[in-house]
Amino acid sequence: MRWMLEECGAVYEPVRLEFGGTMKAPGYLALNPMGKVPALQHGSTVVSETGAILAYLADLYPEKKLAPALDSPERGSYYRWLFFVAGPVEAVSTAKAEGWLQNQTERQALSAGYGRFDDVLRSLQLAVTGKRYACGDHFTAADLYLASYIGWSMQEGTLPSLPAFQDYALPLLQRPAAQRADALDGPVQMPGAAAA
Repeated sequence: MRWMLEECGAVYEPVRLEFGGTMKAPGYLALNPMGKVPALQHGSTVVSETGAILAYLADLYPEKKLAPALDSPERGSYYRWLFFVAGPVEAVSTAKAEGWLQNQTERQALSAGYGRFDDVLRSLQLAVTGKRYACGDHFTAADLYLASYIGWSMQEGTLPSLPAFQDYALPLLQRPAAQRADALDGPVQMPGAAAA
């Protein structure tokens, strides 16, 4: 979230919460009943869920052009990749990390929104292979989400460190706003990348 806030040039006050502690405190649960992060409070508006926050901020700062115009043919692709990361990519990454995919049956693959890990991996590769940006010719919040999740997932070992992922994500993770966020939060260290 900090990378997006930095891309927007937003004035913001971060609040750090502890897993299982302050994330489950009554005050935070009043903002986000799931007791999970992130959540954004903007005046009286509260937005939770990473993809929703990214879309909200992109629309709040239209001059930054972090979302394609509403009438642009790229808008559909933008939504597609924002919600692909929020849904299938995040779910299958968790399932893989927890070992839930080892004995996945065909019925389970049909029932799961992500299908099989290889389905998600193939789709993710198609989204980024040979591309500088996922939705046209400029950087959007979808690129931020894709690049940050790819970088983090390769670091955690839930995605393989494929050249297509490296080629797409590494330049985006070097953007000035990403670097400012890293300086405040600590960088995502991609496998095979030299530490800055």
